[in-house]
Amino acid sequence: MLNFQAVRNKEISFVEFLAGLTLTADDLRDLTNEMIDSMLAEIVSCVDADVTFEPDDPKKHDQYASNAAEADLAWNLGHVIVHTTASSEESAALAAEMARGVEHHGRSRYEVPWEEMKTIAACRQRLEESRRMRLASLEMWPQEAHLEMEYEAWPKGPHINTIGRFVFGLMHDDDHLGQIREIVRQSHAA
Repeated sequence: MLNFQAVRNKEISFVEFLAGLTLTADDLRDLTNEMIDSMLAEIVSCVDADVTFEPDDPKKHDQYASNAAEADLAWNLGHVIVHTTASSEESAALAAEMARGVEHHGRSRYEVPWEEMKTIAACRQRLEESRRMRLASLEMWPQEAHLEMEYEAWPKGPHINTIGRFVFGLMHDDDHLGQIREIVRQSHAA
């Protein structure tokens, strides 16, 4: 798996990180499988009660919450799973468009309502569905992807191409692996 620690530590920028990589669609396929397999491994011993367990999270605050009542809600395992898969699927969909030469036109995101995620079977199914969707997006890439196309990922953010857009989703997944691990640890300890 890719190691994003230098980016997190602000030792290098995301663009500098990307510059050190030579990734193909096949590499992105392998990295996607590694990431989904890692997430599944983190929840291998979970049962339904772990999915809705409310963890203690002193850093909880979601500045993008859809309503103020949810802004300071500690995310349970189901919430984290639907959030991270939605973000990576968005990155994969946008990367597929860029690879085909489509100019960036905004977001492409749908997140399964986290309140519906109540069983470990549903979490596993969501992860496998996300794997399928992300891998399918790579099949949309032409033989010669438009790697020259770039856009500003967010205001004052990095300028990224199709590889960067896809990798950004993997980095977001990686950002939540520790959170998944901690929720499972707390739930099993309780």
